Amino acid sequence: MYPSDRLRFDWVNPLCILVLCAIGVLFIYSAQISYGGGHWKRQLFWAVIGLGAYFTISSINYKRFLENAHYIYIAGILGLLLATKFSPISYEDMGARRWVDLGFTRVQPTEGAKIGTLIMAASILARSEIGTVRDSLVTLVRVGVVFLIPMLLIFLQPDLGSSLVFPPMIFALLYVSRLSAKFFMSAFALFAVAVTIVGIDIYGYSQHLEKLREAETSRAPAIESYQSLLPIQNYQRTRILTFVAPDVVDPSGTGASWNIRQAKISAATGGATGKGLFKGTQAQLGYLPQAVAHNDFIFSVIAEETGFLGSAFVVGLFCLMVANGIRIAGNAKDRFGMQLAIGVSVLFLFHFFVNIGMTIGITPITGLPLPFLSYGGSFILSCFILQGLVQSVYRYRKDFS
Repeated sequence: MYPSDRLRFDWVNPLCILVLCAIGVLFIYSAQISYGGGHWKRQLFWAVIGLGAYFTISSINYKRFLENAHYIYIAGILGLLLATKFSPISYEDMGARRWVDLGFTRVQPTEGAKIGTLIMAASILARSEIGTVRDSLVTLVRVGVVFLIPMLLIFLQPDLGSSLVFPPMIFALLYVSRLSAKFFMSAFALFAVAVTIVGIDIYGYSQHLEKLREAETSRAPAIESYQSLLPIQNYQRTRILTFVAPDVVDPSGTGASWNIRQAKISAATGGATGKGLFKGTQAQLGYLPQAVAHNDFIFSVIAEETGFLGSAFVVGLFCLMVANGIRIAGNAKDRFGMQLAIGVSVLFLFHFFVNIGMTIGITPITGLPLPFLSYGGSFILSCFILQGLVQSVYRYRKDFS
């Protein structure tokens, strides 16, 4: 043990987190100022709770998480099971059963499952020798099962967006484990096949929508609902079509593509310096719907009111936080610490890229929130915990034995 090393503290990520949280609370308030929404108060409350969790997690030697990885993972899976329809405390909203009602608040166990899955997968890879695909087959199966269980439970909620964060995480962990390049070539080929299959399905759905519109116009007999072997909901197909062919799914622009159109208008009209704090129009006049302005599309509010400079500042903070996490991973003295820091960094990078991407129209709408900015108690708390793990890797990197 080196007591002096435990006193070390990396200030880069905590400073980025504090600034991002302050920006998040400010613009959640701005997004709701026209109708007196109070979500900014709850966000501030959860940020304070999260800050306490951050310092608590960062003060624990990350070796303890390696020793208790199975228990943490099981707790995450149990949380997901509590959100199913078989649980008396599960809560359903807008056709999705993703929450657990604790009486005084609702929590989303998906966030805890992400943490548990990351720790469990990192612990397996840290204890295993990785080489060729054949030599690592048992390890790959174990890691695959660890990821597949929560992915399936989350997908069935249904929550396609959250289930999509797992593949980038697992491939990043396997990549830094120096797995054979043949595995990634095979995985890329399978991914291409999967995208092709989904593309064919989406094309079939678009043709179905065209027939529906023709039937409504000509008053022809009703057409049967769209049938497919893929376990994708029609609203998920609509989201994908809204991205690749908005005129097909929403010719008038007032339906499924409304949110993304208004989000792009918000980002585009901000100019270089923005319209000014609390002077945005898209969210405050209701063009950007109240239900999404303070969470999924919070970056649109920021872009409109602070312009390119403010948006670039936020993007810069995220890039700095992710880059610093990768630096900490590179300085880790053991594979488990490296895996944790890399996994967290990739997870944040994916959230950041997809959320901002859907705001400006370069990625489909998935419902993935923006870390430390989007409203959500469970999500912001999980973000603090994940970053606390990275800080623990930095503080105790010389204590691992």
